[in-house]
Amino acid sequence: MVKFLHSAFRFERLLGIALLAVFLFIYYVDPYPVELLRLKTFDFYQELKPREIPSPQGKPVTIIDLDEESLNEVGQWPWPRTTIAKLVQNLNKMGAALVAFDIVFAEPDRMNPNKIPDGVLGLDDATAAKLRALPSNDFVFAKAIKGSRVVLGQAGYWKKVKTKNKKGPPIKKSVALLKRGKHVNPSDFLPQFQTLVRNISVLEKSASGHGIFSLVPELDGIVRRVPTLFVHDKDLYPSLPIEMLRVGLNRKTILVKANRAGITFLGISNNLQLPTDGQGRVWPHFSKGDRSKYVSAKDVLNGTVDQSLIKGKLTIIGTSAVGLVDIHAVPTEPVMPGVEVHAQLIEAALHKAFLSRPNYFNAAELALILFSGLSMVILVPWIGAKWTMLLFFTVVVGAGGISWYLFTEHRLLFDAGYAAISTLLLYTILTYTSYTREETVRRQTRDAFSKYLSPQMVERVVAHPQLLKLGGEERELTLLFCDVRGFTTISEQFDPIGLTSLINKLLTPLTYEILKRQGTVDKYIGDCIMAFWNAPIDDGEHARHGCLSALAMLDEMAPLNSRLAMEAKEADRKHIPLKCGFGLNTGLAVVGNMGSDQRFDYSVLGDIVNLAARLEGQSKFYDVDIVIGAETCAQVPDLATIELDLIQVKGKTVGVNIFALLGDEEMEKTENFRTLRDNHKQMIATYRAQGWEHAKAKLRECRILCEPFGLDQLYDLYETRITEHEANPPAPDWDGVYVATNK
Repeated sequence: MVKFLHSAFRFERLLGIALLAVFLFIYYVDPYPVELLRLKTFDFYQELKPREIPSPQGKPVTIIDLDEESLNEVGQWPWPRTTIAKLVQNLNKMGAALVAFDIVFAEPDRMNPNKIPDGVLGLDDATAAKLRALPSNDFVFAKAIKGSRVVLGQAGYWKKVKTKNKKGPPIKKSVALLKRGKHVNPSDFLPQFQTLVRNISVLEKSASGHGIFSLVPELDGIVRRVPTLFVHDKDLYPSLPIEMLRVGLNRKTILVKANRAGITFLGISNNLQLPTDGQGRVWPHFSKGDRSKYVSAKDVLNGTVDQSLIKGKLTIIGTSAVGLVDIHAVPTEPVMPGVEVHAQLIEAALHKAFLSRPNYFNAAELALILFSGLSMVILVPWIGAKWTMLLFFTVVVGAGGISWYLFTEHRLLFDAGYAAISTLLLYTILTYTSYTREETVRRQTRDAFSKYLSPQMVERVVAHPQLLKLGGEERELTLLFCDVRGFTTISEQFDPIGLTSLINKLLTPLTYEILKRQGTVDKYIGDCIMAFWNAPIDDGEHARHGCLSALAMLDEMAPLNSRLAMEAKEADRKHIPLKCGFGLNTGLAVVGNMGSDQRFDYSVLGDIVNLAARLEGQSKFYDVDIVIGAETCAQVPDLATIELDLIQVKGKTVGVNIFALLGDEEMEKTENFRTLRDNHKQMIATYRAQGWEHAKAKLRECRILCEPFGLDQLYDLYETRITEHEANPPAPDWDGVYVATNK
C-alpha cells in the first residue's frame, strides 16, 4: 500500500510535468486554435472598452458615403466619371485636405461620349462625329484629380486574375527602404498579391498617391490587424490609409525597415511612426461604429452638406450600401463598412491609439504558464485540490487583472487566457488523478480491512488513511488467541455441513465482541480465533479492550450453549457444552501486509504472538478461562487479575509471569476478590521463598475464598508441588520457575 501511494504520487507529478511540457510546446508552436483563443480574448477587451469616439473637432476623417439614398437619387453604380469629378471638385471647394477613393476605376467609363454613337441606332454621321470629338468622362475626371490632392484605391488578389485593363505606366514609388544597420528585404514578411487591379492609366497619372484598399481578415473573418504594406511583383505598395496619411502630411515617402524577425520600423513622418508587428500589420484600437463621420455623397453633390464636416478633413469616398458588398466584421462590431475600417485606422494613427503586443510578452506568458503549471504539479498531490484551488483562482484573477490593466491603461495585449486554461486543465486532470488514486486506496483499504475490522472501523480507516502505516511496522500490540477445548470430541458428532454450521454459530458472536472493541481479526484457524488490538488504527487502551473482549466472549458462551443444547435435544443428539480458553499477551510486534506478491494478508509477526498462543494452551492446564501475560496485566490494574505462575513455556529459555483474568473492574472492587488476591499473593511469595508450611496455610485460606472463582485446580497444582518440594527440596537459589511440558 505504501509503495502504491508513493508510486501514485510519483505518477501524478510525472503526468503533470508531461502535460506542462505539452502545454509549453503548444504555446511555442502557437497553432491556430491557440491564436484564435488569444484573439477572441483581445476582441472581448475591445468590446468591453472600445476606443472612445472622438469629438467632431477631433475627427480627422470624413467618409463620403455612396449610400442607398445617393444611389436612389443619382442612379445605380457605377456613376458617370463626370459625376464623380463633380464630387471631387465640390469637396475641394469645401476645403477638404485630401480626397481618397475606396474604389478602383479599372475600366474606362461606359458613358464616355465616344462610345455613345456605337449604342444609338439612326444617329447621323455629323452628330456621331461631334460626340466622338468631345473629351471623355475619364479625361474630365482625371483633370479634376490633377487639380487636387487625390489618392486612388487599388485592389489586390491572392490568386492570378485576368483583368481587362492593360498594365499602366509605372507608379511613382512612395515606399523607401531604411538601410541603416543590417538590412533585410521587407518583402519576405509582407502579404503578397498575385494580382493588382489598378485604375486606368489616365487616372493613375493624375493622382497624388495610390493605395491598396483590400482588407485581410483573420481566419475567423474578423478584421483585427490591418496590413500597412503589400508586395506585388517584388514592389512595395502602401495600403490606402497609410498612403492617405503620407499625402495628407506632405511626405514624399514612407520609410520601412526589417530584420530577420520581420518589420521593425514604419515611419510616415518624424512624429508619426506606426507600431507594426513582424508582418507589417497594425492593430487599431477600434471604436464602436460612428455614423456621425458619414456624409451622404448626394449632399456633397447638391452642396447641402455641413461644410465643417469637410473643411480640413481627410475625406474618403466609399460605400455603406449592402449591395456593393464592402462589409466586414471588426472586434467591436459584427458589421462595419470597409471604408470605416480605413477611417478608424487613420484615427488610431493620429491619436496614437494602436494596440501593441511586445515580443517580451511571449517570455512573460511562458513564465506565467510555467509558474502556475508547476504550482499545480507540486501542490495538488501534496495539499489537495481544495487549497490548490485558492492558488489557482489567485493566479488566474491576478494574471487576468494584470492583462486587463495593461490593456485599459497602456493598450498592451498580454494573454492570460492560455495560461489560465492550461492551468485549469492541469488542475482538473491532476485533481481527477488524485481523486482516482484516493478512490483506489479507499477501495483497497475496504477490501483489505473489511475481513478484519468492524464496518465502522473500516469507514474510519477509509476516511482517515493517514492513521494507517501499512507495509510492516513495529508497534506495541495486544494479541488474543481463543480456542475451543475438546473440539475433536465435539466434532465427531457432526457431519462436515453440521460442523461448519456449528463453527459459524460459535465464531459469529465471538467475532462481534472483538470488532465491537476496535479489535482486528487476524485469522480463523478451525475453531481458533487470532485477533489483535492497536493496529491498523491506534488504540491507547488496547490491553484493556483485549481483556474486556475476552470477558465478553466468555459471557457469550452460556447463551450459545443453551441454544446448542436445545438444538441437540431436537436432533436427539448428545450435547457437549462448548468451552473456550483464552490467551492474551502485550508487547512489540511487526504488523503489516504479510505474504507474497500474489497473495498477502494483514497480519502480525513477533515473539509475543507465539507467547500469546502458549498462554491460551496453559489455560487448560491451570483450569482458568483467560491467561494473560505480565505486560497485559500491568496495563489493566483496574481489572480482576491474579498471578498464576512463573513459567517457562515451550520455546522459551527463561520464565515469564502469567496471570489469570477473572473479571472486570466491578469484580475487582468486591471484598471477596480483594481478600483472595491478597492471600494469593502471600501464598505465591512464601512458596517461592520455600516457606512450605506457611504456603500451605495460605493455600488452605485461598481454597476457602476461591469457590466463586473456580480456582480449585490451580490450588491442587500448588498443593502437589509443595508436597513434592517438601520431599525433594529445590536448590537454595531456586527461582520458582515451573517448566511447562505441554503447549
